[in-house]
Amino acid sequence: MASPPQNPNDRHCQPQGQKRRILPKRIILVRHGESEGNMDGSAYTTTPDYKIPLTPLGVDQANRAGSDIRHVVSDGGVSSNWKVYFYVSPYQRARSTLREIGRAFPKRRIIGVREECRIREQDFGNFQIAQRMKVIKETRERFGRFFYRFPEGESAADVYDRVSSFLESLWRDIDMNRLQQDSSDDLNLLIISHGLAIRVFLMKWFKWTTEQFEYLNNLGNCEFRVMQLGLGGDYSLAVHHTEEELQEWGLSHEMIEDQKWRANATRGDWNEKSPWYLDVFFDQYAEDSDYAYKDEL
Repeated sequence: MASPPQNPNDRHCQPQGQKRRILPKRIILVRHGESEGNMDGSAYTTTPDYKIPLTPLGVDQANRAGSDIRHVVSDGGVSSNWKVYFYVSPYQRARSTLREIGRAFPKRRIIGVREECRIREQDFGNFQIAQRMKVIKETRERFGRFFYRFPEGESAADVYDRVSSFLESLWRDIDMNRLQQDSSDDLNLLIISHGLAIRVFLMKWFKWTTEQFEYLNNLGNCEFRVMQLGLGGDYSLAVHHTEEELQEWGLSHEMIEDQKWRANATRGDWNEKSPWYLDVFFDQYAEDSDYAYKDEL
């Protein structure tokens, strides 16, 4: 008896003869809690950036974020088969945020955790002199946030390159089912990182342009963004978040419409059926007919 045809919208679906890929139900990006550097920039003059700790408020924020995230991944307590897997920046404030968030999750719900250096904070140099950094950041605003490279540090474009490398590794983990043993579980990936790294992660994932990046607002401490599988098997911010939230974060009308489209579109149709991206580059098109071109010949 022939096997029934596969549903192309099934997140477990793979072409015949290939190993089945199990997509995470959600990818949740979390910024660390308030740090001493967020409170007082002079902390960077005596403490290496990677050693900056959370403030007491940052600890409280991480605790509350853990409860909020558990509510999301458990579908408000309705789901019974959810699991989480963590990726975390090696910076102390991110690791401490993970520790506090983790208190909300029973051990049996946690599949694993991995420290991932490629999602660390943007490198601003070594010890930072407050007055000098003020001038440098003013220069960055004039130059453009994405391409400006801090002296002895990185540009957002440099962070984009290493986050892109991380994404390649993430997809290999997903393709090889390294993150999930039981296919009946709803897997949720939690990535605890930093504001700029999260913005370039979203930029890379959704193919946003450098101009669109410039308008994105940073996440607040312990805020998170939920990328969730839509009905058609593609990830979208519009499944969990409202249009008003997307506007507040700096997404343009076209970007928001794309998120809505992804919430229902069939995975793989992006290039063929999402024309707004072309409009970013071509504000004027040739005539629909090829006759004008033939007349020129």
